[in-house]
Amino acid sequence: MQETYITLEEAARFEGIKYNTLIQRMKRNPARYKTRTEAREGGGKELVLLSTASLSQKGRRAYRAQIRAMAEPEEAGEAAPWYVEADLGSFIEQHKRAYYEAVELARRVQEFIDYTGPERTAHAERLAVSLGVSPQTLYRYTQSVQEAGVWARKLEEADGHGRDYFRALALCRKPREKATFPSLTEEQKAIIQNIWFDRDFADNGCTVEMLYEAFQQQGAARGWESVPSCKTVGRYVRHLMELPAAESARYLAANGLREWKNKKEIKGKRNSSTLEVMEYLVADAHTFDVWVSYTTPNGKQKAIRPVLVAWEDMKTRRLLGPILCEHSNTQIVKESFIKACYDGGAVPKHVHTDNGKDFANLETLGQDRSIRAMDRAAMDAEMKGFYLAMGAKDWSRSLPFQPWDKLIERAFGTFCKRYSRKFKAYTGTLTGSRTDAKRKKDIDGMLERGELLTLEEFYGLLVEFLETWYDRHEHQGLKAAGERWTKPAELWEHAPHYEKAVPPREYALMLLMKPGRAKVNSQGIRRNNLLYTADELCHYVDKWVNIRWDPEDVTRLYVYDKDGRRICEARTAELLEFGDRVSEEALEALHKRKKRQLRGTREFLDQMQTPPEARGLCGPQATAGKLDLTIGHTARPKVVSLPVDKEFRGTMAPKKQKAGGSGGAFLDTKAGAALKRLKAMNE
Repeated sequence: MQETYITLEEAARFEGIKYNTLIQRMKRNPARYKTRTEAREGGGKELVLLSTASLSQKGRRAYRAQIRAMAEPEEAGEAAPWYVEADLGSFIEQHKRAYYEAVELARRVQEFIDYTGPERTAHAERLAVSLGVSPQTLYRYTQSVQEAGVWARKLEEADGHGRDYFRALALCRKPREKATFPSLTEEQKAIIQNIWFDRDFADNGCTVEMLYEAFQQQGAARGWESVPSCKTVGRYVRHLMELPAAESARYLAANGLREWKNKKEIKGKRNSSTLEVMEYLVADAHTFDVWVSYTTPNGKQKAIRPVLVAWEDMKTRRLLGPILCEHSNTQIVKESFIKACYDGGAVPKHVHTDNGKDFANLETLGQDRSIRAMDRAAMDAEMKGFYLAMGAKDWSRSLPFQPWDKLIERAFGTFCKRYSRKFKAYTGTLTGSRTDAKRKKDIDGMLERGELLTLEEFYGLLVEFLETWYDRHEHQGLKAAGERWTKPAELWEHAPHYEKAVPPREYALMLLMKPGRAKVNSQGIRRNNLLYTADELCHYVDKWVNIRWDPEDVTRLYVYDKDGRRICEARTAELLEFGDRVSEEALEALHKRKKRQLRGTREFLDQMQTPPEARGLCGPQATAGKLDLTIGHTARPKVVSLPVDKEFRGTMAPKKQKAGGSGGAFLDTKAGAALKRLKAMNE
């Protein structure tokens, strides 16, 4: 009989030892191993081959088993055993005891396979008795372990990974397949998926019973001989909802993309511990669920829900610049920001605001709000916008209907729980998800009886709450961020501060004025049906000039040329009776995780909504069309930043030229008024 030679690597695998171990055995006993050499195809050192007759009994059995396994699939067309495609980790998690018992059993069966002593049959009977099985079962175990070894070696040759655990899995029972639903055809499963994940069906909150009615109608239209029971359909629906993307996909179908992003979309977590105090401020407005008494300018009293405009320092979570009003507007936002800067003793590096028009507009941003990115090419204050003119370096704003990047929303939630509920005029929160929190109160009667707090009294209590409870209470956000000091006031005192001196108060007053542009005609400047005139305007007829005005004083305009030099103070010809550290890289990664999640969810939803005809599960039907299923004061800082605004320089230049003159009398008056207003805000 012709001898067969194999490579040393194959021989080592059949013997179950390492390659170097086989080489050492051959060196110690060269007479036992019969070898020969062959020239390699590409040249080089000759290839050493080992005769299969030199293998041990264990090695020869493994070699013969592999030869049989390589021939049998071609003859009988047998498929790979179940454990070849099994997930080992999942199997151990679900069948831990059975797996480790099989590991011990496989070890003893392998010892029997390797047994070369006398009386092998008697040894097999004794081993079978010790294992509690018959000899026939033991030999079946032996065959299974040998087959598993063959498959392990075959796959190891393909990818180089060992799979010794196949021997243990070969002695385990094949796990029973779950959720096969044999009574449902693929077409019927597709119909159930179409109905359950239909947008209108999910939006209306329809039940499984309603799904079964529509399912029966589809069965009748398609000519099914029998329809599975409602319980079977219900079990299949429960199985669908257990799939990883099913709940998210149905929520998207029922509630739309906006609500899905709010509730289901993955979100990144910011690291605020790397910030400095006053480096990053976040702004928003909050309407309290408490009614107070408010006196209108004409002296009439009415009940209102006060609106709080405030800024939160992202490092310490402290609230700065709080202002209460009836309705927020851009002017109040600007006053609140100035107050926050002077309260904090610095101008923030980055400003992040709400997407509302009060916070994000041409006046505050310096560009059209439809442009999402900040335009750094602007120069003057009215072009840069209010935030940058005050000294901030960057600004950003939340995307529409995506408020979760503003941590100040968490503070507003604390106000609702810890502050608003203490008042008698509290009427509860009315939102889309908490409609049962509303409380009925006779607000009009309380206003007539004088039981409502005034806006000023409510503001005083709010400031007291912030100073005595909010700033002195442990903040869970600071605790989660790993801060050493977990109370806002303590962290404010000990953490490093961002240094950016606030501008002079006169400059802040100028920025409070509304900026704009106007064309001078032969009569002067016409704005809001008012005519403003001054002698200095005669040289600017038919020219465009920059203007600023105080919203509380419409009787005058402050006019500047294109270079920022002050031209004059134009008055009305006649008086009327009414007057911002995130890295671009982290942002790009997260956007990518989101797009990936949304894309995956949409693909799953599209699959669930694909009719069986589009899937090729059935032939052409007599039906057409889409399924229709719907039947205190702080010290004034000694250092201020020097504004680079040309209009402010043009205003201050006459003061330098006339040390004792009266050229700046108006600004002195306005500065005094500004001090009173800022003191009133602080109080």
